[in-house]
Amino acid sequence: MIYLDYAATTPMSDASLQTFLQASKQYFGNEQSLHDIGSNASALLHICRQTLASLLGGKEQGVYFTSGGSEANYFALHSLITAHQHKGKHIITTPIEHASIRNYFHELEKKGFEVTYVAVDEYGVVQLEALQEAIRPDTILASIQHGNSEIGTIQDIRAIGHFLHEHDILFHTDCVQTFGKIPIHIQDMCIDSLSISAHKLYGPKGVGACYMNPRVRWQPIFTGTSHEGGFRPGTVNVPGIAAFLTAAQDAIAAQPKETTRLYELRDFFLQGLKNITHPVYIEGHPSTNLPHIAAARIQGIEGQYTMLACNRHGIAISVGSACQVGKQEPSNTLLAIGRTAEEAKQYIRFSFGRHTTKQELETTLHILQTMIDEYKGVVSQ
Repeated sequence: MIYLDYAATTPMSDASLQTFLQASKQYFGNEQSLHDIGSNASALLHICRQTLASLLGGKEQGVYFTSGGSEANYFALHSLITAHQHKGKHIITTPIEHASIRNYFHELEKKGFEVTYVAVDEYGVVQLEALQEAIRPDTILASIQHGNSEIGTIQDIRAIGHFLHEHDILFHTDCVQTFGKIPIHIQDMCIDSLSISAHKLYGPKGVGACYMNPRVRWQPIFTGTSHEGGFRPGTVNVPGIAAFLTAAQDAIAAQPKETTRLYELRDFFLQGLKNITHPVYIEGHPSTNLPHIAAARIQGIEGQYTMLACNRHGIAISVGSACQVGKQEPSNTLLAIGRTAEEAKQYIRFSFGRHTTKQELETTLHILQTMIDEYKGVVSQ
């Protein structure tokens, strides 16, 4: 099967898998245990924390390992907002954030917080002027994603981070889709907290990390928690974290070359979509876009139909974030960039990875043209 859903998840790399197996055998101890077996696991965890901090341009004291990106989002936001709510109860975000953030803010609104959803332009870009207008004296935090998982648009996180810090507003950013794909530097970008996940870059599922600026106060969600400096309860998954760091180091080492290759594949594929003899619309920013995501709409054909047709021909694509599968509502992102509900339902996403080839994309383009021709033939009867 041709796999074009790398934005949803990636297969574990051989190196990451080998690290997981080796660490599971040699570093199986609870890193909180006081005996040597526990100390060995603790030492490996410490190395992983130092390594991740270095990859992110942050400090090791700010790295906390989690069960994934969604949990990292929740723990970071809740810990910061709880600690700073005495300053105000106003939060800024966008309508195109990941469901884990959007759903959490909906819950906060029920508890008396006010959330401003800053509009994005037709490409999904947040303008600094819009942020400026949204700021209030009681604004305590803004959460703006680095790269959108549905249309691939990249935000200017450095400019946003510096702008928010000038106004003394905490800044959280979801970097799940960007870590390992494009450069991230926490201190240069003025990021107070961010979330990342292992399974988006050929690491294991169920492992992620949150970075919290050591200079910023946060409040533990659960009192009495001893793991991860009180940030998160539960025995730490040391083998999974070690496998995560192996995958992360490999991804960042290969980043310049792989990014170039993916952009070339993306350009080739988008040109192929434009050559299809039926209206196909490309979504996302034309230049400031993630290298591995190609979003489109096929006029008059629902994305669900296209996805199922591709699946029948052995091609795996998606109709949006895997966290929203089963929802009947059209994509929030597509609606936010000005598409109608009908247009939003036509949305499909192709996402590429290290195993994607030009030949696979040529096959996919051929299948799409065939599928469209067949659909038009059925509709015209």
